[in-house]
Amino acid sequence: MTSLVIPKVIGHRGAKAYAPENTLASFHAAADMGIEWVECDVKLTKDSEAIIFHDEELDRCTGTHGLVKDFTLKEIRELDAGSWFGESFVGEKIPTLEELLNTVLERGMGVNLEIKPCPGREVETAEVMLDVATRIWPDDLPPPLISSFQHVSLETAMDMMPEWPRGYLIDEYVKSWKEVADYVKASTVNINGNTSKPDEIEEYVDYNKPVLAYTINQPDKARQLLRLGIDSFFADNPDVIREALDPTN
Repeated sequence: MTSLVIPKVIGHRGAKAYAPENTLASFHAAADMGIEWVECDVKLTKDSEAIIFHDEELDRCTGTHGLVKDFTLKEIRELDAGSWFGESFVGEKIPTLEELLNTVLERGMGVNLEIKPCPGREVETAEVMLDVATRIWPDDLPPPLISSFQHVSLETAMDMMPEWPRGYLIDEYVKSWKEVADYVKASTVNINGNTSKPDEIEEYVDYNKPVLAYTINQPDKARQLLRLGIDSFFADNPDVIREALDPTN
């Protein structure tokens, strides 16, 4: 598997504190502040097109009622994913995975692609995502980190692109986490840094793979987790957390 070099701070859904999450504006905002990596969520539309969106429901980020899985790409593209955040983002669209990857490559960033399947589409979402990503991502660049809470999605990614690194996402601690991480040959363990207890973090760190914590927006919390051995942080305000961890940056 390709060796993995992960920066200390990763922009969560772009730079979600400064621009509407998971939009091209948000990824450009992260790039503009010199953030090296961004994270985003990949879902499928009704017609199995890969888009960048987090929620099952469209309401929060578009003001449109309904589920992502019930809308075609054409219908999704007609939605406004920016005005909820601020007037300067009116008309911002939900990007396709292809647009996201091209933007990341254009801006010279790395990316963590989270497989965020609608229920029942764990395998299909991973397959479509990997089909698109492998077509676009250059062979001579370090590949994206593929992550998911769904071990079935990670298993699919492992079968399709075994050399691409995988991140096992963990929300609440479960005793079987090591077995799952071993099973999907996880390159990283991505944990909830706000709810994980110190003894749990110690266990994750002892696994001897990079431990990434989400979503850490408070400088004091980031410094505390750094002392506990956390390697990298997902942040909505990545510039603030980068400054907190390395004031000389």
